[in-house]
Amino acid sequence: MTSRASVSGMDEVGSAKSLLFVPADRPDRFAKAASSGADAIILDLEDAVGPRDKSLARRHAGDWLSEHPAHVRINAADTEWFDDDMAMVGEHSCPVVVPKVATAEQIRLIVDRLPGVPVTVLLETAAGILNAATICAVAGVARAAFGSVDLGAELGVEPADVRALQYARSAIVLASAAAGLPPPLDGVCTDLDDPDSLVAEARRAVSLGFGGKLCIHPRQIVPVNRSFSPTPTELDWARRVVASVDARGVVVLDGKMIDKPVVTRAQRLLHNNGGLDDG
Repeated sequence: MTSRASVSGMDEVGSAKSLLFVPADRPDRFAKAASSGADAIILDLEDAVGPRDKSLARRHAGDWLSEHPAHVRINAADTEWFDDDMAMVGEHSCPVVVPKVATAEQIRLIVDRLPGVPVTVLLETAAGILNAATICAVAGVARAAFGSVDLGAELGVEPADVRALQYARSAIVLASAAAGLPPPLDGVCTDLDDPDSLVAEARRAVSLGFGGKLCIHPRQIVPVNRSFSPTPTELDWARRVVASVDARGVVVLDGKMIDKPVVTRAQRLLHNNGGLDDG
């Protein structure tokens, strides 16, 4: 049995920009997914696996986890596969993605059964969005992610419609910030043949305060990682802001006022890029 997740495990979950789903019943794809450049892979026991293959998929996931790191998306708590999924991820202490989280009590029960394991809550129902603040505030939750496809189906709207789901996205961003969590992960882009659409989605997510994106194909990884990384111009601005701070508390840089909130934003950008001393 591997050791329980540490603070560093929580940090790794929180800093990931790209997480790639791979069906857990397709072990032939695991190595390719792991070498795709994604910050982490998610072995999917839920939507990507049919009912007859759930047990086999769980065994394949366990075999991989015995030698390699990965996240696991388990089946929802109201399914017949949930308990066996929980037993397997508990054995390996791997980061867990919990689907269809609707209430704080629901996720609290799961966190209590997986002490020290980083848990990402997938908010993809109307109830989950409305309860996002209390869900994200549960101790043990490492990060939130948006399930745009499932929410779109429940609401009867096109998941790619920016306006239809903008409230839900902002609710998750605000709930994460209020709970002191890292910026959340945006939902998947289902259009595999239009890279411009993927980049547009990622840039909108960045503008709303997301810190990464869920992916469903290896070709999505490079554009997603690039979109959620600061540009050289942004890094230069942040370094100059931090360097401009003095005892007066407020300075002017490039004709704009620089005060504590601006400095904090610059420091966070540099930290997320690997540290304040990166040049």
